[in-house]
Amino acid sequence: MPADPLGQTPSGQTSSGRTSGRPSSDRTFDGQVVVVTGAGSGIGRATAVAFAEAGAWVLGVGRREQPLKETAAAHPRIEILAADICADGAPAEVIGTAVRRWGRLDHLVNNAGATAVMPLAETDRQTVVDLFALNVVAPSLLAHAALPHLRQSSGSIINLSSTYGHRPMPGGAHYAATKAAVEQLTRSWALELAGDGVRVNAVAPGPTSTDVMLHAGLTPEAANDMYAYERDRIPTHHIAHPDEVAHWVLRMADPAGRHATGQVITVDGGLDLV
Repeated sequence: MPADPLGQTPSGQTSSGRTSGRPSSDRTFDGQVVVVTGAGSGIGRATAVAFAEAGAWVLGVGRREQPLKETAAAHPRIEILAADICADGAPAEVIGTAVRRWGRLDHLVNNAGATAVMPLAETDRQTVVDLFALNVVAPSLLAHAALPHLRQSSGSIINLSSTYGHRPMPGGAHYAATKAAVEQLTRSWALELAGDGVRVNAVAPGPTSTDVMLHAGLTPEAANDMYAYERDRIPTHHIAHPDEVAHWVLRMADPAGRHATGQVITVDGGLDLV
């Protein structure tokens, strides 16, 4: 992708027809730099596109290069890095790539994660270890690598939790535990970094139309059955679209919201209330 000076707008900018829920003239994040993990699909892709449409330069990170290329094709302000964020040295590589490319970092979106359908009777040690490595350890090390740059820019960290980070999830307790950990990291980092001008917040989606359940090992039929079950339980009877979650990620990063830190915004159609 051609190099453009920080803050300048490429000509012919388009959004490939995607709807992010933000007006195309909105330049809230003009010239800012954002790292989004798990950007190859779902909420991560929607978030990367929404930030780019709002004027940011975005580094989309994920393990699979082809889906990342599809994300990058959605907007000329998105560049990509194929990397396993759980690998040794990967967090420093991710943050270093963004800073070398654009000279700064304003927001880190810790979106990459995995779920697992695993009742206690079927608990597998490696599955537990892998869940915590991706959902808790990797975001922690990315935040550590990003911190010096976020202090310079008075930037923010937005973690992706889940409505199941603060409500029971029978058959998925270990996933829920990782998201509970993310919410406690969010609150604790917010207090720790408030004096540095760095805000830390989280967005906790409810059931969202992504491929996460397929990656968890469910068949398409089983995933559809699960979404139908969840839709019946949600007061609005609506499974979220990734763009609807991305909207709230951007709201939590918005410079106009500088007085909000340590907050977990639940976006689940009221599921948390029942």
